[in-house]
Amino acid sequence: MTYTDLLWEKDGHVLTLTLNRPERHNALNANLLKVELPDAFRRAREDIEIRVVIVTGAGERAFCSGADLKDTAATGSIGGTEGPAQGPYYRSTPTAFLHEGFDKPVLVAVNGMCLGAGLHFVADGDLVLAAEHATFFDTHVRVGQVFALEAIGLLRRMPFGEVMKMMLVSGTERMDAPTAQRLGLVSEISAGKDLLARAREIAATIAQFSPATIAASKRAMWAALEHGLTDGLERGWREIYQHWTHPDYLEGPRAFAEKRPPRWHVD
Repeated sequence: MTYTDLLWEKDGHVLTLTLNRPERHNALNANLLKVELPDAFRRAREDIEIRVVIVTGAGERAFCSGADLKDTAATGSIGGTEGPAQGPYYRSTPTAFLHEGFDKPVLVAVNGMCLGAGLHFVADGDLVLAAEHATFFDTHVRVGQVFALEAIGLLRRMPFGEVMKMMLVSGTERMDAPTAQRLGLVSEISAGKDLLARAREIAATIAQFSPATIAASKRAMWAALEHGLTDGLERGWREIYQHWTHPDYLEGPRAFAEKRPPRWHVD
């Protein structure tokens, strides 16, 4: 399909998805939430050539300003989302694909303001990079909305008090990139002009490694956050045990011993 609010750029094993509504600070409308983002990640899941996905925003001012409130005012719903009776809570989020077993690494390149529903990307992404001018904040309660799903996701990466403060001050104060890095929300900061190049550099490095091994490792780590230490260790052990039958389990050591690049098996 042809996208109108999303840019798809595939370069070798790396896919870059760009939220492309700069005139609306890359706010999420119904088309992005219900059509284009789900379709793009379905295609990315099914394309065996794609090993890493980068998500960023168009322009220099904003990564994503959350749900488009003009859509909300016109339709009476946030991005056309559905109520609880229509399925699991996460189906209404822009990162629903991550909750439904998307095992390929997702890098988030925050190129400016990140707020509201845009925080789902940094809460659920595997690696978050930020431009030095990026800011993180939330305005849910300021506009009469409940700040819950994004907040709960952020609690896996940031201290409770900082997430609570983000809710309470509702955008009157903004977290800068160095603070976000200090708190663990962001892994690395780059100059704005270098951000996407740096994300692609990291993605190209990741793409050299065994896709099956990365997928299993990613599942184990996120499961530990979801289920706790004991259950997480059990799940991690099962991932290791099941990987013993995968061709990459022996290909890695053989390539190392033979001093040659590995030939990873792609399912």
